[in-house]
Amino acid sequence: MKSSLGTSASLTPLPLLLDGSNDFSRVDDLTVGESRTGSALIHGENLAVLDSLGDAIKGRVKCVYIDPPYNNAEVYRHYDDRLGRRVWLDRMTHRLRALRETLTADGSVWVSIDDGEMHNLRQIGDEVFGPENFVSSIVWNHRKTRENRRPFSTNHEYILCFARSAEHFKRSRNLLAATPEILGRYKNPDKDPRGAWQSVSANVQDGHATKAQFYTLVAPNGTPHRPPKGRCWVYSQPKMEAEIRAGRVYFGRDGNSVPRIKKYLSEAKIGVAPSTLWMADDVGTTDSAKKHLMGLLTKEAVFDTPKPEGLVQRILHIASNPGDLVLDAYLGSGTTASVAMKMGRDFLGIEQGPHIATHCVKRLRAVFAGESGGVSPLVGWQGGGGCAFYSHRSKLTRI
Repeated sequence: MKSSLGTSASLTPLPLLLDGSNDFSRVDDLTVGESRTGSALIHGENLAVLDSLGDAIKGRVKCVYIDPPYNNAEVYRHYDDRLGRRVWLDRMTHRLRALRETLTADGSVWVSIDDGEMHNLRQIGDEVFGPENFVSSIVWNHRKTRENRRPFSTNHEYILCFARSAEHFKRSRNLLAATPEILGRYKNPDKDPRGAWQSVSANVQDGHATKAQFYTLVAPNGTPHRPPKGRCWVYSQPKMEAEIRAGRVYFGRDGNSVPRIKKYLSEAKIGVAPSTLWMADDVGTTDSAKKHLMGLLTKEAVFDTPKPEGLVQRILHIASNPGDLVLDAYLGSGTTASVAMKMGRDFLGIEQGPHIATHCVKRLRAVFAGESGGVSPLVGWQGGGGCAFYSHRSKLTRI
């Protein structure tokens, strides 16, 4: 990427940098809500836009989500998906390279795809990011109905996740909320003043144990306990005795059970690692996304295959935090920008089609006004936010 907007990107909100560039023209009457934010929509060809942004966007983006054409030889209402494999592969390679440069050290790129090009996209991603920085492939249950006109009813798509550094991403990614089943494991049968707890084994495998972990543990009622063969106590004897005195070791209701360590809900980092199977009931379907859009865009023809807000919300939750910058280079109907606004993320949305004005702006204005669909109830959305609108030099004709 070349530098066309200067080197003060880390200190300057993105719209102010765009205002200072000859490559971008602000369109005031397409501004959404409060324009003095860190968010922007850009009408332009995504690779050309990323090239013009140069160092202004380099290393700033925490999470990229894109829903590119799948190269499935179909013609849709808003775009033509008949590029041919060689052209599609070349275009995706160049765009993934450009997107990689936008990432923070722990940033990640998430790409929607189906079976047709999934294997090729994985290969491209490995070449661009390095195979060691492939994070996961997620199966999304994108439809609940059955398709009987084909040999198999295709009820899933994929999301591939690549990181700038898989190790950095692993340390910074967020857990999903604990399920009611997990929270239900925490109880307080002994009325411990520290609150609800669950117990875990007080012994561990002895492969890396020290001598201090092998001893006879004497319970408060005088019962001796030894760890099973091949195992040792999790603590040394002085540490274990201190934990027993503090009431952090449980010997059952009658005091005669095998000792177990108390883990308190108030002290736990509650959450679960995301799984690689995302069900429709949890994140939505293409059909639910279309119904949501039809409620917002009453006069405009909606996209054939939009992504539901619940799907994007889960991605942004895992891969970013409030105040981070999120990028979607194939903005489409504006789902990523809408969800980012509701979740308190800054966003950059790039789209070359005229629907960036007819669909995305109208949708974001509804979000600014506090629309209640999609993930609004989940995140407690009440309205607000905003973004500036720009045309890139490749699209400077009036929308």
